[in-house]
Amino acid sequence: MKRFAIIVAGGKGLRMGADRPKQFLEVAGKPILRHTVERFLAFDPSVELIIVLPSSERDGWREYCRREGFVDRYALASGGITRFHSVQQALKYVEGDGVVAVHDGVRPLIGGELLERLFAAAESYPAVIPAVPVVESVRKGDWEESGPVSRDGLFLVQTPQVFDAALLRDAYRQPFSPAFTDDASVVEAAGTKVHMVPGDRLNIKVTTPEDLLLAERLLRLSS
Repeated sequence: MKRFAIIVAGGKGLRMGADRPKQFLEVAGKPILRHTVERFLAFDPSVELIIVLPSSERDGWREYCRREGFVDRYALASGGITRFHSVQQALKYVEGDGVVAVHDGVRPLIGGELLERLFAAAESYPAVIPAVPVVESVRKGDWEESGPVSRDGLFLVQTPQVFDAALLRDAYRQPFSPAFTDDASVVEAAGTKVHMVPGDRLNIKVTTPEDLLLAERLLRLSS
């Protein structure tokens, strides 16, 4: 079965407070995005890569890959107004049958065991997502007034999320909705049930400076 991987790195990363998008910040000697791409290629060198970047960063990425002798077999899509629109753009490069993994470009610690688990489940289910149970206490409200919420049955959803290619293309023909927080929510709105598999707590999303420090330590330990 043909495998596609859409690596979504089309954001500006404003919460990081850096002078460039966070996907290009270096950790353990390489840009975060490169670590992410390398993890997919290590798992399956034949995977069809589609990388989504801000239009202003496309030429810089091409030059980086040329200069470093990094990956040269990939499609490059421009990021849209929202993540929904970015994935929509990337799906133009997904042709024919197969399965599509959609992954955050700033989750550089995705492991082969989780990828194997997801793609194996995708042979039986059309929509598969990784998730980890909530273990902390949870409250709902604001700084002035809040109340406890039971964490029973609550999960934190990760990426990559893996889908049948035709199903995902059809789902992304829907009009955009603010309720679309990830690919699973898009597919569910189109009428398909999502199957969860155990995620990986080390599969962190680098969003804040603290995440950057943690990713640096974890990547150096795993290298």
